[in-house]
Amino acid sequence: MSLSRGRQIATVSALAVASLVFVALFAQRHGFFDLNVYYGAVRFWADGGEIYDFVRPYSTYGFTYPPFAALTMLPMALLSWPAAIVVSSAATVLVTWWLLRLLLGPVIAAQRWTPWFVVAVALCLVTVYEPMRETFLFGQVNMLLLGLVAADLLLFARKGSRWAGVGIGLATAIKLTPGIFIVYLLITKRWRAAAVASGTAAAATLGAAAVAPDASREFWTSALWDTDRVGVLSFISNQSLQGVVARLTAGHPSKALWAVLVLAVLAVWFVRSRAAVARGDEVAGLAFTGIIGVLISPVTWVHHLVWLIPALVLLVERGFAAAPGSRRRWSLLGLAGVSYVILSSRVVWLWEGEVGGVGTLLGSNLYVWVCLALLCCTPLGGSAAPEAAAQLGNVDVAAGGPVRRAKAVRV
Repeated sequence: MSLSRGRQIATVSALAVASLVFVALFAQRHGFFDLNVYYGAVRFWADGGEIYDFVRPYSTYGFTYPPFAALTMLPMALLSWPAAIVVSSAATVLVTWWLLRLLLGPVIAAQRWTPWFVVAVALCLVTVYEPMRETFLFGQVNMLLLGLVAADLLLFARKGSRWAGVGIGLATAIKLTPGIFIVYLLITKRWRAAAVASGTAAAATLGAAAVAPDASREFWTSALWDTDRVGVLSFISNQSLQGVVARLTAGHPSKALWAVLVLAVLAVWFVRSRAAVARGDEVAGLAFTGIIGVLISPVTWVHHLVWLIPALVLLVERGFAAAPGSRRRWSLLGLAGVSYVILSSRVVWLWEGEVGGVGTLLGSNLYVWVCLALLCCTPLGGSAAPEAAAQLGNVDVAAGGPVRRAKAVRV
């Protein structure tokens, strides 16, 4: 960037102070609640109890992840509570820094910006982003899972490595929901990577069953199906399509309506993901699949929306790639800015506890509407490589017809 080093340092310092003041004034204090559940559960387990019998004192919340996740968290039983907070927080910060540096690399190179300065500014902005601050203050594992999946797709799958799929498989064994990325590999015909991901998830799950058979039996036959363990579907923090349906009426949410909505967004995701891979745009595939994962999951708490970060970065990258002053540039940067402000504002909480009505439908689900906008409007980059188009059946998935090999698909 054209700013001198001194001005860059001053800018980052001012942004860091502003973001920390914002968090201090407006962020909800969660006391690392979820981390405390993990910590208490693995200590209870290590002391001879059944991990799925654990309930955090003065709450109804217990351990909800598969046994393999419990095994990966078991070393926490050796730490003091303050040490567990430090380790969890440091891991989240490091993975966030690495992911931002990876995602921002193309725009930094294209615009010839100073790498450390751009990433530092992005970290300040991410600190204010509600899903990120909720992830941090709850002590959640979302960024670690996003890091595993991003490393898999952007470092291994992109290069055709034999290890492609391992990160997705491990993430799936830890929390199940990243399993949507195995489906992504399948619909884009990366058969080997999909097999590796499935095999890794299965091996991790079976390994956990061998080490902890009682916990595995409890999870797969009982705990997994107990929806009361994760909270009320209509709660305002559930920003999924199921949450939208649940807030429509005070009674039981319509499963038929939810199924129709899920099928509709899956169709959009299918088309856009195949188009992304046909153009060699793996970051867009990551972004679209992260979005669809939070939309179709029955429960998507606000902190799960860190999966939208790749889409927001893509909007910025492709906005700056457009001609200066053009409508495209302002549209993409505008969508990124508006989405970021909405997702940082806690505005949906104004409708907490309300059910029914047009105003409630629009306001209480604003984060869902942002997800849909990002799924439909985030542009693709790259170019349609002939071999990629052939791998996907040589179909122009955007237009629904055959592709001419000499002509790139535009989406």
